[in-house]
Order: sequence, then C-alpha cells, then structure tokens
Amino acid sequence: MEGTNCSIALETAGHAAALGTSAPALLLLSCVAVIGAFLVYFYAPFWALRRVPGPPTRFPLGHLHLLANHGPDVFRAIAKEHGPIFRFHMGRQPLVIVANAELCKEVGIKKFKDIRNRSTPPPTVGSLHQDALFLTRDSTWSSMRNTVVPLYQPARLAGLVPTMQPYVDALVDSVAACPDQDCVPFCQLSLRMAIDIIGRTAFGIDFGLCKKVAAADGGEDVRGFLEEYKRSMEFIKMDLSSSLSTILGLFLPCVQTPCKRLLRRVPGTADYKMEENERLLCRRIDAIIAGRRRDRENSASPPGAALDFIAALLDARESGARGLALEDRHVRALAYEHLIAGTKTTAFTVSSVLYLVSCHPRVEERLLAEVNAFGGAATDADDLQGRFPYLDLVIKEAMRFHLVSPLIARETSEEVEIAGYRLPKGTYVWLAPGVLARDARQFPEPEEFRPERFAPEGEEERGRHPYAHIPFGIGPRACVGHRFALQQVKLAVVHLYRRYVFRHSPAMESPIQFDFDLVLGFRHGVKLRAMRRTRRD
Repeated sequence: MEGTNCSIALETAGHAAALGTSAPALLLLSCVAVIGAFLVYFYAPFWALRRVPGPPTRFPLGHLHLLANHGPDVFRAIAKEHGPIFRFHMGRQPLVIVANAELCKEVGIKKFKDIRNRSTPPPTVGSLHQDALFLTRDSTWSSMRNTVVPLYQPARLAGLVPTMQPYVDALVDSVAACPDQDCVPFCQLSLRMAIDIIGRTAFGIDFGLCKKVAAADGGEDVRGFLEEYKRSMEFIKMDLSSSLSTILGLFLPCVQTPCKRLLRRVPGTADYKMEENERLLCRRIDAIIAGRRRDRENSASPPGAALDFIAALLDARESGARGLALEDRHVRALAYEHLIAGTKTTAFTVSSVLYLVSCHPRVEERLLAEVNAFGGAATDADDLQGRFPYLDLVIKEAMRFHLVSPLIARETSEEVEIAGYRLPKGTYVWLAPGVLARDARQFPEPEEFRPERFAPEGEEERGRHPYAHIPFGIGPRACVGHRFALQQVKLAVVHLYRRYVFRHSPAMESPIQFDFDLVLGFRHGVKLRAMRRTRRD
C-alpha cells in the first residue's frame, strides 16, 4: 500500500511539474497566435493590392506620417517616384491613388458603373452626413441626385443673384468697416458672406453674420444653430487628432463601431460631444424645416416657385417627383450638406483669388480693365456668364493653383482593372486632382500663376487633356452645385474690385501655409491691405 501511495504521489508530482513547465509555453503560444492573427488582419488589405507600387510603410501608421509632415504635396512626390497609380496607406486602409488625367477619366466616367460610390470613411459622422448626397450609395444616390440636380438649373440660379447681392454688398462694406485697412482678414469676411448666402438660399432665413443685412431671423435659435455648426466642423477629422474611436478605426476598423457606441455614452469624450452636438443640430434644422413647411402652406406662391433649397425640396417631395420618397431626415441632411459644402470652399476660393491677383500686377491690370468696362450697373446672371471672360480664366487658374479638394474618394463596387492592376471589390480608389494641377505636361511652368493658360483659343488649352483640371470632381459624382458656387465667387470678386485693389499685408506670412482636413484651408488666413480706388485705371 505504501508503495502504491508513493507511486501515485510521484505521478502527481510529475503532472504538476509538467503543467508548471507547459503553462509559460501555452501563454507564449497564445501570445504568438494573437499577434499572428492581428498581423494577418492588419496586412490583409495590403496583400490584396501588393502588386500596386508604393513607398515603404511604417507600422502601424502606414503613410500617415508623410501626410502629417508634407500635406497633400506628398502625393506629387510619390507619383513622381512610383508613377501615375500607387498605394497610400492610412493606417490599415490602403488607398489606390490615381494621378493621371486619362486614368481619372477611366475611373470617373468609363468605369463609373463599377466605381460609382464614394468610399465611406470610418463612422466619425452621423446621419446628418450619411443621409445626404455626398455619402449615399447606389440607387439611393441616383434617386436623390435626380431630385437635387433640377434645383441647380441655370434659370433657377439666375433668380438667386438678387438674393445673393445684399450679402456681397455687405462683404464689400465690411472691408471699409475693418479697423485696420492694412490687415483685412478676408477668410473670415468671405466665410461670413458665404454662410449668410447659404442661410438665405438653402434655409430661407437670414443668419445675420453680415452687418449690413438685417438682424438674424430666429434670434437665439439661429445663433445656437451656427455655434453647433461650427463645433460640428471641428469634429470632422480623419487624422490622429480625432476622437479615440476614429483613431482606432485607422488601425482596427472592426472595433471602431462598438467603441464609438460605448464612448458616446461617456460624458466628456469626443464621441459623446459629437453625438450631443449632432442631436442639437438635428433639432435645430428640424425646427427650420417645420417653419419653412408652414410658410409654404400659408404662401400664395404656386408649387415650384420657391427660391430657397428647403422649400424646393419640400415641393419636390409633395409632388412625388423623380422616384425618391424624401423623408425629413433627407431634407435635413441635404440642407446641412449645403452649409458644409458651400461655405468654406467658397470663402477659400474668393480669398485665394484676391491673394494671387494682389501679387501679380499684370493680371490685376487686365482684371480691373474688364471690371471698369462693365461699369457700375447692377450685375445679373447674364452679365456674370458673358461679360467677364478674363475673370473666368483668373478663377480657373486660382482653383488650379490652390485646389480646395486635392483628393476625390471612390470605391469599387465590383472587381475592376485599372492600368493593368486588378482591384478587388471594396478597394478605395482616390483620384488626385491636386497632382494633375501641377503636372508640367498638362500645365507648363505649373508654379507660375498665369490665367491665360486657360484661354480657349490658346494652344496650351487646346492641347491639354480635358480632365487635367477637375476642381469640382468628374463624371456623375461631380459637384452638382458648382455653378452656384462660381456665381457667388464671380459676384463677390467683381464688386470687390469695383471699389478696391489689394496688396499683401505686412502681417501675411510668406510662403503661405495650408491645413488639410475635409478641404484645403489657409492655416493663418489671408490678410490683405485694402486700398480704395479713386479712379478707373
């Protein structure tokens, strides 16, 4: 019996020793398995696109460090080294960047049915963005576009010029009211003008940012709405200064949505603030829509006579036109999209034109001659369309020189071949008009500001690829409101140069610096010296 007990004891001790020895091994094996599974998950998107050339990545950032250090100019450098199609990694997510005019045509037009959607970023935004035209997909996008496009027909836009005019006049007067004529902050002033124009033309109310125009409709509600809009713009980021859920989405997309759902319930987190801000914004916009609906019901105007965008959408919904059952959430999102897409970009373009013309005397001389020739008459849509051909060239060249949207996002809906590379379904394909705009083969001496390069009778314009300059996008997904935006820019520039000429302020940094978020922006604004014109020269 004692021998048996001894054997059992020895056997038990052996098992214990074996378990003690194998536990660290099992732990190590588990760690290796977890790390291996993570690496497989992290690099799986890269493996599918491994044949597409690109610079070496830095784990786990991909190429985000290059974008942080160099901004959108990094794509020009990569294209020069790796060719017109290359990989760029935002953390785990690879982008196939297309930096050639003919390939952009292939992606945006020829193969649109296979690359018809915008790539949807990680869910840093809510329904206010996802229910609008920019991010909707497939048949929903087609139906929504068919509803929206008729609202931008030339005849309707022509009717908006008198609506825009008071806000343009207020912009000109605000220059005179600026206490320091040697340092006029044009980015701020032109942004106020753009926001007020969208307030009237999209929402049907005065936001009241321009001093000359009457006080805001709605008082505290409108001021609260504008504050919430401003905060919402600060939340829309796709870099390492974003919310925790957004940053996680760059490296572990599978955990981003549950993380966001958790964090938006934790007071003080960025996700919580974003959720709360969007809730307040939705409530404010819903109240505006309800007011516009009441106004339309009490109006004697026939259906289709509405000038503001919300009322026109409500008319379209009531008529059941064009196959889309517009819900309130769609009207809300489309109106808000106008505020996002039609303000900062317009202000940037106006400021860019003034900044560039002010340091090119020959261009300024020709532009002033064109403005002088028109005289002081009121400006209507026909005048803007036909009486300022040189201004058209100046705006085109300013938009090439400082391109507000240097990247255009797309996503493959099916497997597709581009430039000999097979791209799986779900591949992010981004066009790079910012690279095209500085291509010396399409734009000789691209670092020179020379509006004449766009003259339709010129040899350079005739020999240029038709899709080398695509500031508003390309194909069916191009910006539907580009004529509306250009109308604002032209009206503002004409009236500013009727009264002033501009020079760079001593406070203006040189070279000018940019920030890149959703769109390009001047990091420290544009500050100009405004000089009142005393004679027509």
